[in-house]
Amino acid sequence: MLESINTIISSIASWIWGLPLIILLCGTHLFLTFRLRFVQRYIFKAIKLSFKSVDGKHGDISPFKALSTQLAATMGTGNIVGVATAVALGGPGAVFWLWMTGFFGIATKYGECLLSVKYRIKNDDGSYSGGPMYVIERGLKCKWLAILFSVFTIFASFLIGSSVQANSLSIAIHDSFGINVWIIAFFTTILAGIVIVGGVRAIAKVCAKIVPVMALFYILGCVVLLLLDYSSIDDTLFLIWNEAFSLQSVGGGFLGGGMILAARYGIARGLFSNESGLGSAPIVAASAQTPNAVHQALVASTGTFWDTIVGCALTGLVVVNTGAWKVAGEGAMMTKVAFGDLPFGEVFLCLALVAFSFTTILGWSFYAEKSIKYLCGNRLIIFYRLIYLCCVFFGCVLSVDLVWNIGDIFNALMAIPNLIALLFLSGVIVQETKQYLWNNRLSDRDLEIN
Repeated sequence: MLESINTIISSIASWIWGLPLIILLCGTHLFLTFRLRFVQRYIFKAIKLSFKSVDGKHGDISPFKALSTQLAATMGTGNIVGVATAVALGGPGAVFWLWMTGFFGIATKYGECLLSVKYRIKNDDGSYSGGPMYVIERGLKCKWLAILFSVFTIFASFLIGSSVQANSLSIAIHDSFGINVWIIAFFTTILAGIVIVGGVRAIAKVCAKIVPVMALFYILGCVVLLLLDYSSIDDTLFLIWNEAFSLQSVGGGFLGGGMILAARYGIARGLFSNESGLGSAPIVAASAQTPNAVHQALVASTGTFWDTIVGCALTGLVVVNTGAWKVAGEGAMMTKVAFGDLPFGEVFLCLALVAFSFTTILGWSFYAEKSIKYLCGNRLIIFYRLIYLCCVFFGCVLSVDLVWNIGDIFNALMAIPNLIALLFLSGVIVQETKQYLWNNRLSDRDLEIN
């Protein structure tokens, strides 16, 4: 019975994350890219801004901590296992389409975070709240759609945000060190609870310490693997390019099959990893200390750059360049085979998965708490945290295939209202960009505090 339900849910998730949503997401990426005159060209300016202090400006946390929290929720199993799965299903050409998704997704991440800062509100306690729910209510004047987004975010946090990530963390530790999953569940839940109870500042502080360090080590690990077999990198890049536009898949198949499969899985996994258009990152961007919406939008857009253009692309290159994609047919096994060329590679991969999964748990708890606050204030936060931590605990010890598929559906349902707001309010994005970015006034403070 449960297997039949899982099959049905999996089919629904595959359909929702199929062609219709891919067209909507990619169409939004392209539309905003051209309307914003390729805002991607400012990416190095944006990276520089992310390291600058803006203390004393309106907001709760620094731009860097906001970015770290955003990356905490996106840099997870998708960067390591998800990319390899895309290669397993779509061939080496999937790496190219994944990279392209990240490049054009920068414009969408910029736009959604700009709107969330512009339409954020100041709470009675002096803190700030924002995100697509406030954009949809205050910008589109459509409260019922804002409520739906918040509900979808809460359910997604219980599934993709906590249970699935906890399960990935538990499996990684158990397989590498043989520790009992109940012990893993206990300590993971306690540690997550200690941080989550501290609120946004505690979450941001922990993420700012863990994410940059682990991301740097993971990137260095990928670079070392590429350097160990640098003589074949040219052939690897040629293979990825060739298979991205091949009329036939690597193993044969119908005319156009290679390109179609590569694009389908590369784009889908890229979108799932960087969350550009999903509406999650804007929630934490709205809490950042920033002089104006454009300033933080630029900083937030670097999240997609680091997550996909750097992190995911390196994983894809490593999997293809090491030949792991030929000898291992399943995503998780591919990454294990690839990192097996490093001394203590399995332990290194385990630590990366654990760090990324744990910080994803923290990041998603923040997103959902802001959604709870939007719907009914602070009175249910304590109950939400208890339920969330229960999901973390049981996610460590139970199989979560069904949970993953249901979570995929709620992720997609989050994206739809957010993308609607982006398209209808694209004029506001352009107007703000012209005022602060194109006129070179990024340090100017907003005249009106929302």
